[in-house]
Formats: sequence, C-alpha cells, structure tokens
Amino acid sequence: MTEAGLYLIPCQLSDVPLDKVLPAYNIEVVRGIKHFVVESVRSARRFLKKCDRSIDIDSLTFNELNEHTDLKDTAAIEAFLDPIGRGEAVGVISDAGCPAVADPGADLVAIAQRRGYKVVPLVGPSSILMSLMASGFNGQRFAFEGYLPVDGQARQARLKEMTRRIEREHQTQIFIEAPYRNNQLIADLATHLPSRMRLCVASDITGENQSIITRTLGEWKQSQYDYHKIPTIFLLYQ
Repeated sequence: MTEAGLYLIPCQLSDVPLDKVLPAYNIEVVRGIKHFVVESVRSARRFLKKCDRSIDIDSLTFNELNEHTDLKDTAAIEAFLDPIGRGEAVGVISDAGCPAVADPGADLVAIAQRRGYKVVPLVGPSSILMSLMASGFNGQRFAFEGYLPVDGQARQARLKEMTRRIEREHQTQIFIEAPYRNNQLIADLATHLPSRMRLCVASDITGENQSIITRTLGEWKQSQYDYHKIPTIFLLYQ
C-alpha cells in the first residue's frame, strides 16, 4: 500500500508504450492508490488499465477536477483529500503530461500544502520543459503564457509584451494554441513580429511523429508546414 500523501502522477503525452516515458516506480505507486482526483474519469481509467490490467478499476474512487469545477466550492474540493487524513494515498492524474502544471490540479496541491500533507511529484513527460530543452533557447529565464488572447487587439498587446520581455529580459516565451488554429498562429507571428526573431514549433512530443523545429520568423514565412490539429508548443526568443 502506498504511503499516505498526495501523489502527482504524470501520464503520456501521446499514444506510446508507457515504459517509453514513465519509470516502473510510477506503476508501483499507482498500484497502491485507491483514491484519485482526475481531469477526466474516462481518460484516467484508460491510463490506469495501461499501467496494470489487473487493477480493479471499479473498486477505485474518482473525483473530477477540471475547467468545469466550481473552485469557489472549497469544501467539496478539500473533501477530495480526506483519505489522506485517514492514512491513505490520493493520486492526481491530468489528461496529458504532468499534473498541476498548466492544470487545475494546482489548486488541490495548494490545499494539501496548507494542510501539511506530504506532496510527491512523480517523474514523467512535460511538454513545456521538453520543448524548451530542444529549442536552443534560454533555459535560465523563461515564462509559460498559456493561451494567447483570441481578441485581435488583446492578442497584439500580448505579443508586444512578450517581445519586450524577450528583448529586454532575454526571457524565452512559451505558449500554446487550440490545435485547429496552429497554422494560423504561425502565420500571424511571421506577419506581426520581427523576421529575425526565432520561433520553435514543438509538435507531437514523445509521439511517433514528433517534430521540434527552430527557425527565424522570416524562414517560417517562406516555409511549408502543417500542424493542423496536432498538439503543439510554441516558443519565441531572439
């Protein structure tokens, strides 16, 4: 049985064998957990079956914590951690990658820290860090911006602020887009930002079609590409 505490359990970013991206220790920990807080019950059940087909899924407890959760209902969210007070373990699983990084699981971790519970992050793939590693950009100073604004004026204001941070603070800017707008985003960046600025496009990370390419925006403007509906991370630097 896994020791009491909150365990942050990464899952794969793409449909690859688990042993390619997760250590065996994670599977050992998962086997000893009966209570889970997940972004999607369906995805979590599928992931746990990949971990070990002998796991009795129906004997487990699942609570969802996602963009539809009312974060103002703190009592309900805090109740997700009640098993820890009884000496049991609770696992957190997001739909992809590492829990609590650009993920609603962070709110649960904050509660666990306030209560003084042990919090255990397990090793696993992070698309943000893996794309930064392979970009050739500044890994000492960087910021993850999440999604850029959809509104045109707000979007341009954000891009100007990001450009300022790159030029004055030498800070790598990392962000994402809805996958069906990936190609349009690259075109917009190549149109509105200095052509000498470099853009790294990291798609299908850890997957069979993984592609991580860094070019100047001037070069991207002249290139042929198609990232439509492919999970992708974007990074900007000078």
